[in-house]
Order: sequence, then C-alpha cells, then structure tokens
Amino acid sequence: MANVRDYLKEREKRQSAKLQGATRSIDYKEKIRSHKLTIFYRIVLSILLAAVLIIFLLVQWKNKVFTDSTVAASYPITVVQGATVENLGGNILLYSKDGASCIDPMGNTVWNRTYEMQTPLFSICGQVAAIGDYNGRSIYVMDKNGEKGTVNTNLPIRDFCVSANCVVAAVLDDANITRIYVYNGNENTETPIIYGKATMDKSGYPVSVSLSPNGHLMAVSYLYVDSGKMKSSVAFYNFGEVGKNETDNYVSGYDYLDTVIPYVQFMDNDSAFAVSDDRIVFFQGTEKPLNIASNLLEEEVQSIYYNENYVGLVFINQSGESAYRLDVYNASGSRIHSQFFDIEYTDIVFHKDQIIIYNDLECQICNIKGVDKFAGSFEKSTSLVIPTSSVYKFVTVTSDSIETIELK
Repeated sequence: MANVRDYLKEREKRQSAKLQGATRSIDYKEKIRSHKLTIFYRIVLSILLAAVLIIFLLVQWKNKVFTDSTVAASYPITVVQGATVENLGGNILLYSKDGASCIDPMGNTVWNRTYEMQTPLFSICGQVAAIGDYNGRSIYVMDKNGEKGTVNTNLPIRDFCVSANCVVAAVLDDANITRIYVYNGNENTETPIIYGKATMDKSGYPVSVSLSPNGHLMAVSYLYVDSGKMKSSVAFYNFGEVGKNETDNYVSGYDYLDTVIPYVQFMDNDSAFAVSDDRIVFFQGTEKPLNIASNLLEEEVQSIYYNENYVGLVFINQSGESAYRLDVYNASGSRIHSQFFDIEYTDIVFHKDQIIIYNDLECQICNIKGVDKFAGSFEKSTSLVIPTSSVYKFVTVTSDSIETIELK
C-alpha cells in the first residue's frame, strides 16, 4: 500500500509540474502577444502622428506668406525690339516678323529660325509651338529642343492651332469656301491628313479652332446666320477609329442661339470649354465630347486664361472694391473661386494651386483658396514669368536678362 501511495503522490507531483509548466507557457505566450500588440499600436500611433505633422506642415507651407524676393541667378540675353516672349515648356520662345528663337533658363540659345512675316500668328501646346503668317502659306512647327517640320498650305492662312504631338489644324481661305485642313507637323509637308470645308450657308464660318493635346480631337466654333438670326455652333471631330465611322469625322456638336462664341479651347485630352458673350460652356469626353455644364455671364469678359485644371475669366469689378475680378472654374464647370485684384495685368498664370498675376513692374501671387502669398515689384521691367517645380522660385525675362527669382 505504501508503494501505491508513493506512486500516486509522485504522479500528482508530475501532473502539478506539468500544469505549472503549461501555465508558465501560456503566460509567456500571452506576454509575447501583448508585447507585439504594444509595438504594433506604437507603430500605428507614430505613423498617425507623422501623417498629422506632415499634413500640418503642408498646410502651413501652402498658406505661407512671402514678404520679399531676391534674384538668385541672372543670365544676360538680347531681346530684339518688337519681339514677343512666350513660355515654351520651361524654355523661352522669342518671335518677331524676322524670325524665332528658343533660349533655355540659363540664357543658352537652343535653336534659331529665320523667316519674313507681316503679321505673325502663333500657337503653343506644352513644349510645341507653331508660327505662321496671317495671309501667308507656311507654318513652322518646333518644340523646345528644335524644329520639327514645315507645313505649306498653298492657300492663305486665317488661323491655326497645334497639338502637343505636332498635329496642325489650319483654317484656310479659298474664295467662298473656308477650308480646315489637318497636317502632320512632324515633317515638311503640303498634303493634309484630314480635309474639311465650311460655307456660310451650311456650317457657318469657323471663328475659333482647337486641338486636344494628343491631336485626337478637334473643336471648332462656327458662326452662322439663318433668316437674320445669329447662331453659334461648337462642333467636335474625332481623328481616331470612332471618327472614321462618322461623316467628315464629326462626332458631336451643340448650337447656341443669339450668341457669338469666339473662343474654344481644350484643357486636356478629354476636357474643353468655350466662351461666348453671355456664357461659358464646358465639354468632356475622349471620343464624343458632351456638353456637361453651362454658366451664364452677366458681365463682359475682359480676358481668358486656362491650364489643364482651371479656367479663369477676368471681369471689371462692378462693386468698386478692386479694379478686377477673376472667376475661376474647374474642368467640371463649377466656379470655385473669385479673386479680386488691382494690378493692371499683362498676364495671368495658373500653376498647381497658384494664381500668378503680373505686369511689367508688379506681381501678385495667391492660391486657389484665396490666400494671398506674395505681392511685390520687379527690379527690372519684366515681360514673362515662368513657374518652376518649386512654388517659391520663378524664372523671369527682362529686356536684357533671364533671372531666377526666389520668394522669402
């Protein structure tokens, strides 16, 4: 019996030891799990705090007000009298009756093109420019790096536009018919890739033409008089597979009675807008653009500015608080901001969420939410302001220099 009791006691001890070991194992695993959760929660909290800090700093930076500016770099150039200066993809395009040239932001000449014109016309889309003479017969196509091709029209030029891939749409005069020909500006050519014509008794007279940046779509504003009543039409043409199945590549169009639409423009490959004397109209679509919004205007539009995200219309401010009012619309046709200003502006530039308003001596910068970021004067008479990738650096062009301006 004693042996049995000893055996039972020994077995009980072993079972108790096993239970204690299991309990210690469970406690150990629970501690590991709790430790891992603590580390996880600390990491999540750190990420959240970092995100909040970054958002706070970004908001502070976006709303930062600059009070001064300095010239960080200056490079001498010569701008001939009568030359027009334009932004060509971050480089500087100078053109006149005698020729055109392109200069980089450090004053180095990239290319030169000589010609003789009486009334130079130009069109720019991103890094591509086209220059031709009103009533002339040649259109020179170049990008920021060099010449791409020359379009010879054989008919007098009335208007033209260029896309970012060097497609050129030209409005040409041919007696009682106005022709709209589309060319490949990447080569020297006389042969259109698309033919079209307009007559007053059918489609009307084309008063404005625009190509999408990829050259896939063309918008034309026509003016038409029917039985003494004025009508404007905005027509869209598709040069892709969808348009090939339609007569004259025509895919959509909209009529507007008793109004003139002298301005139609693509913002990007699927957004366009048109401005008349009484409304601004927005269109969207990559194949058959639709009229998505229309806003009536009660005042006369003084100027029109745009980029891929925004359209700005300048009006004389009737309230008397300031000289001008800039109404800003997004690509969906909603008016998102009104900016009041007094500068006798020569240009307005949209860049990211910034609005840059300037003339030859003054500059005012605000953001799309109406925060005034900077107001100051240029040290030299300035003809062009080019934004850079940095929100506080700008390239300016004067009569004898290219300068990099830093806001402080």
